[in-house]
Amino acid sequence: MRSTLSAAVAALAATHVAGHATFQDLWINGHGASCARLPQSNSPVTDVTSKDIICNAGTKPVSGKCSVAAGSTVTVEMHQQPGDRSCASEAIGGAHYGPVQVYMASVADASAADGSSSSWFKIFADTWAKNPSGGSSDDDFWGTKDINTCCGRMDVKIPTDIAPGDYLLRAEALALHTASQKGGAQFYMTCFQLTVTGSGSAKPAGVSLPGAYKDSDPGILVDIHGKLGSYVAPGPTVYAGGSTKAAGSPCSGCESTCAAGKGPSSTAGGNAPTATATSTASAPTTTAGSGSGCSVSLYGQCGGNGFTGCTNCASGTCKKQNDYYSQCI
Repeated sequence: MRSTLSAAVAALAATHVAGHATFQDLWINGHGASCARLPQSNSPVTDVTSKDIICNAGTKPVSGKCSVAAGSTVTVEMHQQPGDRSCASEAIGGAHYGPVQVYMASVADASAADGSSSSWFKIFADTWAKNPSGGSSDDDFWGTKDINTCCGRMDVKIPTDIAPGDYLLRAEALALHTASQKGGAQFYMTCFQLTVTGSGSAKPAGVSLPGAYKDSDPGILVDIHGKLGSYVAPGPTVYAGGSTKAAGSPCSGCESTCAAGKGPSSTAGGNAPTATATSTASAPTTTAGSGSGCSVSLYGQCGGNGFTGCTNCASGTCKKQNDYYSQCI
């Protein structure tokens, strides 16, 4: 489900859409950089056959490229609203549990390529781990829970052996809270424009986007509200020169040390936000069933077992998706 917003990104910042988010910032070895193709809204992509699954709906190349050495670490950063880097609210809220994965694709010019004819290889994954003390798989460890714990940040190593040149780096979070039906999985992604330096020569084989995902893949069509015995994230395996993070493991590196109140700023070009963090509105305190005094934006959570937030939809109708999640649609 997607909504078409006519307002610019700046206007979108004033409209809180509960749970939705965008990858909007990039850190390189702990320093801020600007080379993001920022999505026009914080709504998800749900059609895996659409070109929107590449770099998100309506995104366009920007002028800047970020220079990064092969073997170094970059940090992608996600938040619910553009320009907000506060740790006071979840980076991706609304029980949007699922894996976080990062891809790269070699391109002739990162400031021009759209990625549709590129070969995408996976360089990072933080997916799922069983929580032995939990009940349903909502209680398990997930990549999106890790990115929330680490103030929206996820450290990703650029493979040491890849050939120098221009690349698109694609950060993806997959929310599975309504994924028990086809078209229910929600993809949030942003592409960053990189120029990789180094002396490597590897040109990893990859997959096509769209094409790599099917809405029937077990990592996409899945009910996470029961008990999972296993979970395999969609797409190819992580490239041999890439890295993984165990879901539920502690924050480290830039995940722990990059200042949350200072957005990346650089002369590298691009359009990443430079505003300092501003506090978001406090969570509603109304109990489920009353819903008085507050309202939920379109596509926000409005009900479900254990939900204690607003139940009134400012737009649309509150519709039950499953026992644990109702949504304004």
